[in-house]
Amino acid sequence: MKARILVVDDDAAHRQMLQAVLEKEGYAVELAESGEKAVDAVKARFFDLILMDIRMKNMGGLEAQQKTTEISPQIPVIMMTAYASVKTAIEAMKTGAYDYLTKPLDIDELNILVRRALYHYRLEQDKRNLQQQVSERFSFKNFIGDSNPMKRVFEKIAVVAATEATVLITGESGTGKELVANAIHLNSDRKERPMIMINCAALPESLLESELFGHEQGAFTGAMKQHKGRFQQAHRSSIFLDEIVEMSPSTQAKVLRVIQGREVEPLGGTGTVKVDVRVIAATNKDLPQEVQEGRFREDLYYRLNVFEIEMPPLRKRREDIPQLAAFFLKRYAQKNRKSIKAFTAKAMDALMRHSWSGNVRELENTVERAVIMCRGETIKSMDLPKYVMTDQESGEGAGIRLTTGRSLKEVEKEMILRTLREVGGNRTHAAKILGISRRTLQLKIKGYSANDL
Repeated sequence: MKARILVVDDDAAHRQMLQAVLEKEGYAVELAESGEKAVDAVKARFFDLILMDIRMKNMGGLEAQQKTTEISPQIPVIMMTAYASVKTAIEAMKTGAYDYLTKPLDIDELNILVRRALYHYRLEQDKRNLQQQVSERFSFKNFIGDSNPMKRVFEKIAVVAATEATVLITGESGTGKELVANAIHLNSDRKERPMIMINCAALPESLLESELFGHEQGAFTGAMKQHKGRFQQAHRSSIFLDEIVEMSPSTQAKVLRVIQGREVEPLGGTGTVKVDVRVIAATNKDLPQEVQEGRFREDLYYRLNVFEIEMPPLRKRREDIPQLAAFFLKRYAQKNRKSIKAFTAKAMDALMRHSWSGNVRELENTVERAVIMCRGETIKSMDLPKYVMTDQESGEGAGIRLTTGRSLKEVEKEMILRTLREVGGNRTHAAKILGISRRTLQLKIKGYSANDL
């Protein structure tokens, strides 16, 4: 689409000259003979750029520029002025104008400045669109799951995001700890800057220290130039330290000093650098146990554990499996250009009963594989990996002990109680898994004791 430019000038000949020049360059041009008309035009229509004369009768260019900026602050405004009014043009730039041109205009300079302003404007638009997409992707409102364990996670994110508190995210691998970290950052006051991330388990100790704290030129063999560490890169933003328990004791001590003093000392440096950083850490291990066994510093643990968010494993939120599976089905069906609509009842039952030791990540991989294997519009049990079906058939997912010497009533009771526990007490979901009505389930558990439930 042609860029739309508004030319504002009370000199009719100058307006028409600018219109001819800009239309020759391929732009769509609209004219306004006064500041008032310019403000009305911006209220009514969208423009990519405004060329505004400073000296006009009644409402001058400076006032008109301020009013149009209030209406649509993203639109770049180029002021046009005689040499004697350059100071006024500079004042306009202080209040939001993009740049200025002096009269008589140099046509080549005009074209270059217009192209540059439009280029920067589009870059900013792309940046805002990307930030919006990322924000929507990671907003805690868009997490998948209506289970009680996930509702508690959402509540904690909502409480802590707007604060400056250090956050520790715990939970098994594949539960979505990185997603939580992004949601916290993108719902915080630091969201305008990107969150800096580092996986502490992915780098050897020597490289990890350099990546975290930076280094000076010549600090070690191969340090050919100065390098800013992740903490400096995260200044006025957030840093996500994934798998933090994998840090060596010496690195843990340095991280503790950064959190306490809000300053880093680059390797090979002689001074410190102040940093304003919010720390979000994550681990899939039991940190109190790691502290007890001497593998993690107790003082660092307390510094990190200001606010903890524990991600529930998928087996503790089984009622979310249908919704998660449907989401991944839609994603990978589109990616692989397949018209797959749903799962058969047997396939979904297998997904509901599987133990999911790899959590949501394992479920995603399973659904992706099933989409690839599927030859129709519905994923069948035969499209699922064998271990998922074996888990169902052997009763491993439900943990039911099918042994002799037990009555059918005992086995049924164990099946019902185990299913209720796995879906967090949600009787509707439990009845669906068990293949009975909710009323039938209510009647069956009516005779169970309070201790059973």
